[in-house]
Amino acid sequence: MTTDPEIAQSPLYSADLAPVSLSNRKWGTWSMAALWISMAACVPTYMIASSLIGLGMNWWQAILTVFLGNVIVLIPMILNAHAGTKYGIPFPVLCRASFGVRGANIPALMRAIVACGWFGIQAWIGGMAIFKILAVFFPSMDSATAARFMDVTAPQFICFLIFWSINMLVVIRGIDTIRVLLQFKAPLLIALGLLLLAWAYRAADGWGPMLSQPSLFDVGQPKHGQFWNAFLPSLTGMIGFWATLSLNIPDFSRFARSQRAQMVGQAIGLPVTMALYAFIGVAVTSATTIVYGAAIWDPVDVLTRFTNPAILIIAMFALCIATLVTNLAANVVGPANDFANVAPKHISFRTGGIITGVIGILIMPWKLIADPSGYIFIWLVGYSALLGPIGGILICDYFLLRRTQLNLRALYTVHGAYSYLGGFNPIAIIALVLGIAPCVPGFLVEIHALEAHRIGSFWTEIYSAAWFVGFGISAITHFALSRAFGRFCSVSTPHDSISTTAH
Repeated sequence: MTTDPEIAQSPLYSADLAPVSLSNRKWGTWSMAALWISMAACVPTYMIASSLIGLGMNWWQAILTVFLGNVIVLIPMILNAHAGTKYGIPFPVLCRASFGVRGANIPALMRAIVACGWFGIQAWIGGMAIFKILAVFFPSMDSATAARFMDVTAPQFICFLIFWSINMLVVIRGIDTIRVLLQFKAPLLIALGLLLLAWAYRAADGWGPMLSQPSLFDVGQPKHGQFWNAFLPSLTGMIGFWATLSLNIPDFSRFARSQRAQMVGQAIGLPVTMALYAFIGVAVTSATTIVYGAAIWDPVDVLTRFTNPAILIIAMFALCIATLVTNLAANVVGPANDFANVAPKHISFRTGGIITGVIGILIMPWKLIADPSGYIFIWLVGYSALLGPIGGILICDYFLLRRTQLNLRALYTVHGAYSYLGGFNPIAIIALVLGIAPCVPGFLVEIHALEAHRIGSFWTEIYSAAWFVGFGISAITHFALSRAFGRFCSVSTPHDSISTTAH
């Protein structure tokens, strides 16, 4: 789409949200694969399989669950990426086709708030790496009598703010800085992970002792036989891990050269990296059980046990850089665009990134990862109940109703094909609410706002499959209502859409 003065003046248009022209789409297969290798090789990935073992799985069941969840989430990832590559548009602009030019702010902000939580988690991890480096040289910082602020010690919070400020500095410098850092990040954390794996192998005297631990979190109290009880909510949690990116992947795929590049690149980069890095986490955590007599599932804690100061500083520096880049790519690009979509003429990418950072502090991320059970059942499964329905609506609308045909100009026009009723598509909103609603009772049980016996096991089982349930209900509802009542809401069809690409 060649931007004309009329579109450029539209309140829905900004340079950050404009379609990427074909000449600027330079990401090939390896670029897309490297993106996922860079984002998937991170501390939460390292920790996640160990969390599953804490719920009752053995090591290979945990790795299999991680791999299977990422294969499943790869499907909506590739499907949602299609529109970004074909039209060069970011996620919030794609939402305008199904939710309306104003209604798009609903899914965009829902996704943005979740990303703010992830931004805070990664910033907390990076801050703890800084804190534990300093605590090795200044033990008084880790004193139990240290002053506390918002449930953490003052030194911990200060280190968190230092790492947070580094993130904000990169955001202010712009998205190009993020792209440059991505090129260096993947080798750093992969190398660090492999070095930890080599240490674990030597310390545990081989694979046999390392992978035969009955439970990494409750040594002497094995939880064998609980696999099936933990499998469905854990699988949902694994899908929820990247449910955010499965929605806003157009923010990246808009730079891809071709559909083949985005599909093959993502298939290569995501499931394998997640499974490999999760295995490293399991192996190293198991080795700590043998060496130290207790499971240490945080790699930062493991690294602080190394006595060589040079190794410690280099490893922690690599961890900080890797966490920084993952945070910026996975948790700033998307919400920055989402917040910019609220008022494109007034909120830039940089401003949206700063908003993300502020909310990342207010959400108190240290509480989100305080224990493995809450991390999976409340955080990962909980937000998958919100994002699954959005994914179902977007994929149904783009592929089944519009057959991948969009009116690119109308996406930036206040009174156009996607204005619906006052800028909102009531059909998509109804489908979204109906997709979320069945999971609410189970979520209330998990946060102890409702007693389980008051609602019965059916609703808690529904919550265990939150992403699947929400995705299916919202997709079916959106399709049925659009077919039946779409003409009353000015829903355009493939026959009256204009397939315009950003040539």
